[in-house]
Amino acid sequence: MPETAIASPLSPMTPDAVMSAFNYLRAVEAGDTEAAAEFTATEPRMPELLLEVAERLVIPVTSLPDRNQEEAPCDDSFALFELGICFLGTLRSWHEQAGADAAADIALAVIRFTTQILTENHEDVVDILHQLNAVALGQAMEAHPAPAGAHPVRITSV
Repeated sequence: MPETAIASPLSPMTPDAVMSAFNYLRAVEAGDTEAAAEFTATEPRMPELLLEVAERLVIPVTSLPDRNQEEAPCDDSFALFELGICFLGTLRSWHEQAGADAAADIALAVIRFTTQILTENHEDVVDILHQLNAVALGQAMEAHPAPAGAHPVRITSV
């Protein structure tokens, strides 16, 4: 993965894409293989959606401080940056090699990253996934507003 991909801003996902990806992640995390299979059956782009979620998780955590921040990058910053690039590259390789069958492996990798890197103290990975879903859905709805005159839709998740 080229370094410019890390530096360029990510375009927001659509609300449907956010809901599909996070519903699938929660089903995999809960061990609900039946629900996970249903989600992949209804969304053939699931591996791509999971890669988008992974980018949104990994990039902010592993990116180098920008020039406006007071802290200067250190050796650990560069190592973390390179690990983020490697991790995302590995996920992309799984997808390229396995196609639609990569969804479960990508989901497990995202869940492990979330568990190992993003949880603190007594937080549960389910809580973190719920928080991340809420943020991603808010960004998606802001970037993709409903057309004028459309009926409000209540979005629920599993």
